[in-house]
Amino acid sequence: MTAIPAVSLAEVSRVFGPVTALAGIDLEIRPGEFFAMLGPSGSGKTTCLRLVAGFEQPSTGRIAIFGEDVTGRPPHRRPVNTVFQDYALFPHLDVLDNVAYPLMIRKVPKAARHAAAEAALERVRLAGYGRRRPGQLSGGQRQRVALARAIVAEPKVLLLDEPLGALDLKLREDMQEELKGLQRALGITFVFVTHDQSEALSMADRIAVFGAGRIEQVGTPEEVYQRPRNRFVADFVGSSNVLPPDFVENLVGRRRWASLRPEAVRLAPEAAADFQLAGRLVSRSYLGATVRLGIELGNGLALHALRPAGEVPPSGERLTIAFAPDALHLMEEGT
Repeated sequence: MTAIPAVSLAEVSRVFGPVTALAGIDLEIRPGEFFAMLGPSGSGKTTCLRLVAGFEQPSTGRIAIFGEDVTGRPPHRRPVNTVFQDYALFPHLDVLDNVAYPLMIRKVPKAARHAAAEAALERVRLAGYGRRRPGQLSGGQRQRVALARAIVAEPKVLLLDEPLGALDLKLREDMQEELKGLQRALGITFVFVTHDQSEALSMADRIAVFGAGRIEQVGTPEEVYQRPRNRFVADFVGSSNVLPPDFVENLVGRRRWASLRPEAVRLAPEAAADFQLAGRLVSRSYLGATVRLGIELGNGLALHALRPAGEVPPSGERLTIAFAPDALHLMEEGT
């Protein structure tokens, strides 16, 4: 028996005057999965999240949560909660009352809501912080308070709108692990909006890649990264060499756009079956353990390779690059 989707959107569009923010999308998010909506600014991902939350209403289409039609319902009548990038904490309330606020709105007695808030703070590793004010906390601690407030009312779906965007790199990486661990512990559906490809790839069970108001591809991180559906996905998710049809036809006899990931490009032949091409090293970018190389081929096409720092030849040097045939991913016709 097929499980009822946690969130389902059917032919959902959202139009703001002359601007179409979402153009008739269909999407199903499974119960208990960590689902990422990934895309650049203006792609429609945040509008989609706001439609699920109830902060916006669709121009057309239907939205359901666990099979129940919530189209047109206000946010407080949906079994969801939202964590925002700016946390939206009340500065005049202490941490405990910030976390307990959703239960106060529901008229839960004070003792019961404070007990639930203490339990939520313990889940996010902030036990004992209840009497502090938000202004006395670090950015990461305020993020945890916002998470505790979002889970205290036990929503069926937790929506996260770029919640890590305001954090520095190290703290953002730590919070990625904490969020994933919290989602596994709670067992509820997380829907996470981000423009950061590494966040989506490292945290999500599945990813929807948004572009210009449409969903370009839905799949696991491995599927989206290794087998992008079209040029937009190949360009946006990670870093890819997008190869034109003329070049690909000369290699494999099929006139298609193709994606070749930089880490698949080697600087010396390793197998007789590999594709081998002559080129010249024209640029390098030191990334610590690895170096990103710019290689110009004889036909003027430029490729990038990602190699260990110790194996890089001098710039300007002629070299042979190689890659396995299965590293070349042919994308859909006409993309």
